[in-house]
Amino acid sequence: MASILDSVDQRTQLVGENRLELLMFRLQRGNLFAINVFKIQEVQTMPKLTVMPQSHPNVVGVTHARGRTIPVIDLSAAIGLGPLLDRTNCNIIISEYNRTIQAFMVKSVDRIVNMNWDEIMPPPKGTGRSHYLTAITKVDKQIVEIIDVEKVLQEISPYNTTVNPELIDNDILSLAEGIEILAVDDSSVGLSQVRETIGQLGIKILSARDGATALRMLKKWADEGIEVPRKLAMIITDAEMPEMDGYRLTKEIREDARLKDLFVILHTSLSGSFNNAMIQKVGCDAFLSKFEPDKLALTVQDRIRAYRERYPKNR
Repeated sequence: MASILDSVDQRTQLVGENRLELLMFRLQRGNLFAINVFKIQEVQTMPKLTVMPQSHPNVVGVTHARGRTIPVIDLSAAIGLGPLLDRTNCNIIISEYNRTIQAFMVKSVDRIVNMNWDEIMPPPKGTGRSHYLTAITKVDKQIVEIIDVEKVLQEISPYNTTVNPELIDNDILSLAEGIEILAVDDSSVGLSQVRETIGQLGIKILSARDGATALRMLKKWADEGIEVPRKLAMIITDAEMPEMDGYRLTKEIREDARLKDLFVILHTSLSGSFNNAMIQKVGCDAFLSKFEPDKLALTVQDRIRAYRERYPKNR
């Protein structure tokens, strides 16, 4: 399985084309789940684990791989299905999220599928596990549930959203008055992080749960005669989202003359030089890894100053 994860160059061609690859796996009772292949570094058969005292109940131990010690999370237990009691022939999926490396223990790995983001839909409301899902899709007429890994990790190790007070410009609260920012993220955790961090700067946050919804909002405002780059100081968008990803959203914005001057930040748990290359490909103004509240706050403050130079406050 690890060998089919090696062709990074081939997968990067999907970016900006509204496509993705999913690694499908099973946890309990035959249900199919998935996460984005871009997040995955390696798949292994279940190694011998070292149990760590006083660790989170869903962390079943640590393993050693790639020259580091990696925590192993029982993903079935983490999303409320109960622990995997029989670990015979299990797999671990080593992945990188938000600049951290961790492994997820799963019952079995199924396969990788290549899909369009418009085939990925938001989870239905009211279903029990939707709390831990960002999306669903169908493969061979079977439902596949895409897990909100950020939610899982937040519950194991909560993120800090507090901005260092020394980094907040005393003039920012005044400059930010009346400014609106659009945050686009399919993860409730991702949206909360942005709201809590930027809220400390006194900025109004609008939100959308996927790129398609965000684009409809932007085009509706433009159709109504609103100067959208003036209405919004910036857009902060996740990369992975149902229906339309953040790369395609940026590409669509740049191709609409009414929207092309919008300032767009790609804010994603995907990290590394891969994303820096994709900024050039789709035309983002900046890239930020999740979740670094100080860097996000500094970037937003810089943008507020530039925005106010172009659009001074009404006297």
